[in-house]
This record gives sequence, C-alpha cells and structure tokens, in this order.
Amino acid sequence: MTGSDAVARPRVVIVGSGVAGLVTALALGERLEVTIVTKSTIDESNTRYAQGGIAAAVMPGDTVASHIADTLVAGAGLSDPAAVEVLCAEGPERIRDLVRWGVEFDREGGDPSAAFDAGLEGAHSHHRILHAGGDATGYEVEWALVRAVRAAAARVLEQSFVVDLVVDETSGCATGVTVLRDGVLETLAADVVVLASGGLGQLYPHTTNPSVTTGDGAAAALRAGAVLADVELVQFHPTALAVPGSFLVSEAVRGDGAVLRNSAGERFMLGAHPLAELAPRDIVARAIAAEMLATGAPVLLDATAIGAEELERRFPTISAASREHGFDWSREGIPVAPAAHYWMGGVATDLDGRTSVPGLFAVGEVSCTGVHGANRLASNSLLESLVFAHRAAAAITADADAGVRGVEWAGLPNSVLLGAGTTTDAAGAGELHEPTRAELHELMWRYAGVYRDAKGLRAARDVLAGWWVPTADAAGVTVERLETANLLQLARVLVTSALAREESRGAHFRSDHPDADPAFAHHLAVVQAPATAGPAHPFAEPREFALQGVAV
Repeated sequence: MTGSDAVARPRVVIVGSGVAGLVTALALGERLEVTIVTKSTIDESNTRYAQGGIAAAVMPGDTVASHIADTLVAGAGLSDPAAVEVLCAEGPERIRDLVRWGVEFDREGGDPSAAFDAGLEGAHSHHRILHAGGDATGYEVEWALVRAVRAAAARVLEQSFVVDLVVDETSGCATGVTVLRDGVLETLAADVVVLASGGLGQLYPHTTNPSVTTGDGAAAALRAGAVLADVELVQFHPTALAVPGSFLVSEAVRGDGAVLRNSAGERFMLGAHPLAELAPRDIVARAIAAEMLATGAPVLLDATAIGAEELERRFPTISAASREHGFDWSREGIPVAPAAHYWMGGVATDLDGRTSVPGLFAVGEVSCTGVHGANRLASNSLLESLVFAHRAAAAITADADAGVRGVEWAGLPNSVLLGAGTTTDAAGAGELHEPTRAELHELMWRYAGVYRDAKGLRAARDVLAGWWVPTADAAGVTVERLETANLLQLARVLVTSALAREESRGAHFRSDHPDADPAFAHHLAVVQAPATAGPAHPFAEPREFALQGVAV
C-alpha cells in the first residue's frame, strides 16, 4: 500500500461471523478499517453449536508434545507437523485471550478461582477439553466474542450474502467482494479479504451444521482461482440424535462414560477398536453405520451410568434436546446415527492464513491449514480458528505496516495438484437439469457419504455433470438458489477428489480400497479451469477436474 493508500486505514473485509471471523476482527484492532459480512446474523455460525469444547494443553500433567502427538495420530498421516506444532504450542495463549474477552470456562466445583474442569474426548491422552456452560461451549464463546466485537470499532453487515470475490485482472489480487443485500448487488472494496465462512455440511441431508453452512466462501475462492485441498475429507460425527435435524450429541458424553449398544443391547465397539467408544471418530462412525446396515435400526447411546444429576449438570443442552424429542436419557439409551460434522478440507493456506490468491486469507473451517489431516482430533476445531485467526491478523497487520500487498503464500506442504480439466460451456452442453437441494442431498449421502467406492463415485460424477443451477442474474435469484449453486460446484470437486484418492485414510473410506496406501500420504489440491466463453456469471459453468500429478 503506497501513496494515498498509506494515509488511509487499510480496509479488511471478513466474510463470516463465527469464532474465526470474530477473533480475526478483534486481533486486527482499530488501526485497520474492518468490516464483517455475514449472510445471517452475527451470532449464527457453526461456533455456537460446538458442544464438546476447546482442546488445549493447559492442565497439570499435560504437555504440548502430548497434544501434538495425539493430533498427528488422529490425522492418519496427513497432518502437517509444522501446522500441528503451531496449533498446540500457541493454543494455551489463545485460551488466555478468550478468558480476557470474557469467556467463563467451567471450573472444578464451580469455583471461579479453581482449575479448569477439563474433560476427556476420543483419541486424547489427557483431560484437556475446556468447556463452558457444560455442553454450551460454542454458544458461550460466540457470545463473548460478539460482545467484544460490538464494543470495538468493526462494522458489521448482517443479512448480506457474498456472491463472489473481486479479483484484479492485472495483479491477480483480491480487491473486495460482491455482496447481495436486500436484492441489490454491491461491491465492497478491500485491501484484504478474509474468508471465515465455515464448511459445507449442507451438502448432506444428515448434518450437525446449521443451515448457513453451504460452502459459499470456498466456492467463491475456487472461482477466483484459489487452490483448495483435502476437499474429499469430510468428518462424519458418530453420534447425532437420530431425529430430524440431527442434533449433535457431543463426544464428551462418551468421554464421561456413555457406551454404544446395538439393537440387541450389545456393546459392539469393544470388538471394533481397543479404545472402544473413544476410538477416532471415523472408526466409530463406520462401526455405527455397519450396525445400522445389519439391523436396519439406529444404535443406542447409553449414558444411564453417568446419572441423572450429572447429565443435567454437565450436558444441559443435550438433556433438553432429548426431552424435547421424547427421550429420558438418564433412564434409557437414545438413538444415534452418523451425520456430516466437519470439513477437514478447504481453501489451502500457509501458516499465516494466506491463500494462493494475493490479498485473500482464509481461517477456520473454510481453510485447509494441514492441521487436521485426514481426521480432525476432537475439539481441535475451535482451537484452530483461534490460533490461525490470530496469526492471519498478525500477518495482515505486518503487511499493512510494511506498506505491501500480495505477499506470496508459502503453500501447503506435501501436496499434489488435481489440475483443472476441460470446461463445458453451459449454453452448448445439451439439456441440463436443475437439481433440488433434496436431490443433491440424496446423491451425496448415497455415493459420497460414510462409505464410498469407485462405482458409486463415478455414478455421482456423471449425474453431477448433467446438473446446473442457472444464476446468471445474481440480483434476481434467491439466496437459496445461490447456495445450491455453490454446493453443486463443491460436490463436483469433492467427488472428483474422492475418486482420485484410491485408498482409505481417516474419514475417507473406500470399500474398494479399504487400506491406507503410502502413495497417497499427501494432500490432494484442486484449481478450477479458467472460464471460457459462455454465461456471464461463473456459477453457470459446469467444471471437470482431472488428475495431473503436478507437485506444488
């Protein structure tokens, strides 16, 4: 930033109002002109639904080295060690940030001066899961951050849908976003754009994610030429309440002693993994899915041994949801089933949140830092948002102080590019079908859900190639249609990546390749083909991707 730009405060547009976006805004402070754009209200995001808590090595006897080791094991050989070290080493200080911003974590005996009442979750070797309000950690964190942001100087635009990124054709730098507000398109100019827009849970009919998680930021980044990575890696939470809405039943419940039983009352996880109910999430999810396939019924989560009083104290939100659906989980098992929960993939970043598009940063679930590898360790997601949002803010501030733009990103290590293939002009592609959200859900759950194979993925790819959501006049279409277009675009990329990963690793399970293959111990990255002549709006162009095997 030189000349007149150096006089004015640099403008930063943050897309999304979950913990990653809010922490970025708070860490940037008042020296930069910050605008937060959110398509719903400032408090609606995945953050507020996080029950289990935040993992950090802050308890006596625990160590950063142990947290690193647990994270690497869960990542199944795909976690970037440098990113994991950053996450775990910087985590304790970010917890202190939250305390300063007003988050009141639960303490032993309810005494504010006592040690944290830390819980245990699957694949953790220590009690290191900090929680607030029992099982309302996300809600408590979100509201503390919202209060802090409202007290700061950031501008907040609610009910504003980001249609696309604006990229300068000459420099290739991100220079703002196009926003749909009250049916009117407008451009918000920016020196830096930060995507903090969450994941793609709404690709699936059964998901613990709220309705706003439609992959809008990732899809916009893809269209802008950004590299995405690990798109195929979707974590399915093993225990969502088997009712409409797939209400999340935290892994912390199993950490506190709940067990899984099949329809015959048997604890089937004892024979599935040495850690039984506390095995990594992908193993538990597949074991539950196998039991459901064999019996035609959900499995039961039996928490009765924990006791009614402790369930109410420790898990008040889940207790209320169980009662709402007619269950008394202090006396009976409650039906649970897997549901799409977290996206390990996203816009590829370096350790400071930079993407391959100059001036574009990504933090939180929309990003792929390499931390989670093939399977996110429980309660590392909020920590990742805290740590890397803070690092991104520091990088943005340093660039502004140095008067520079478009600092080259360091890249995502250990990656292979799934390069762009042919581009089909929608106007000449023959008759295309506009899918409903339900059709997309059914296709993705059937062929790209917990279990996958080449036959099903090819079938999904062929169907997706014939689907198209026309949105050439973005100002004249509904937000729901724009969201469906984004989901369709990401579905194509996900299926292509899942086909290319001919192995089973972490959350990605191929029944035709049931073992991990050392040849695939790397990230798969994708870039979309450049647009060709065709419809004016980029949503309208179906794209294909082909494995090129280009190292990046």
